[in-house]
Amino acid sequence: MRRLEPLLGPATFVAMLAALWWVFMVVPTEAQMGIVQRIFYFHVASAWVAFGGFFTVAGASAVYLWKGSPGADRLAIASAEVGVLFCTLVLVTGPIWARPIWGVWWTWDPRLTMTVILWAIYAGYLMLRAFGGDDDGVARYAAVLGIVGVLDIPVIRVSVRLLHGIHPSVLSRPEGGTGLVDPSMRTALYVSSLAMLLLAGWLVALRMRAERLATEVAALRRAVEERG
Repeated sequence: MRRLEPLLGPATFVAMLAALWWVFMVVPTEAQMGIVQRIFYFHVASAWVAFGGFFTVAGASAVYLWKGSPGADRLAIASAEVGVLFCTLVLVTGPIWARPIWGVWWTWDPRLTMTVILWAIYAGYLMLRAFGGDDDGVARYAAVLGIVGVLDIPVIRVSVRLLHGIHPSVLSRPEGGTGLVDPSMRTALYVSSLAMLLLAGWLVALRMRAERLATEVAALRRAVEERG
């Protein structure tokens, strides 16, 4: 991660420019929803990255519970922060897209409701880490929460089909096929997802470095206080 960190910033910048160019200059305007549909490429990409971040929290938390690795704990914290950030983007861009299409900013659709619950779980994780102190027991309780919380993601994935919500299923439709009829639409989604993934990786690397430096500063402060 330390070797890749200097490359992530420039790579993210280039990927973001490519995504913006592809979404606003190449992709055709969707026939039914119009120009507002272009937010889809960032909305879905943010959701994928948020889910990836929360899966990383679960994996890193499992390693921390197993081996007690401080590095795994730092990765879990950083991934939770970035995951909550991108989940917030999902909850913000969704209503912007929904207002012209559904006529309302928000509705308690099953997928939307489960996404809010997912956001609340990991927001609670971050609050526990922020206000629970440096006790190992708090870190372990948070790790368990980070693992359990990820179980909400499969529920979100199948909620449209099982609970018959009104949230559209664009990538794969129940009747077959996909809503991305033009090949450039799929390319735009992939490019946007790559840009969001690089951004998330860069932010995680920066947060892990900040956590590592904070730990070293705290250790130095304790050493100074012990010497008097």
